[in-house]
Amino acid sequence: MSNENTWKAVFANWPAGIPKRGVMVNNLNEANPFKSFMLKDDLLLLERTNPDPLGSRYILMSYDTISAVKFIDPIKESVFTAAGFIGKLAP
Repeated sequence: MSNENTWKAVFANWPAGIPKRGVMVNNLNEANPFKSFMLKDDLLLLERTNPDPLGSRYILMSYDTISAVKFIDPIKESVFTAAGFIGKLAP
């Protein structure tokens, strides 16, 4: 599966137990905090937690520019296993 399809699947199947917020890191190593998102075909619309220095409140991007997503809320191991991850987290 390509990087683009992997990220599209992550956002399209976002686990109900994880708030739709976090920090998205793009392939230019820019961190973009978000508090919600919407999907359309091959585009992701992130709603920023705060406007950036230029006043931008939303980021429209393609999935192939995503490098990582960081979760900022505490999440139980059971939510990750329900999302298909295997193994154990530290106690």
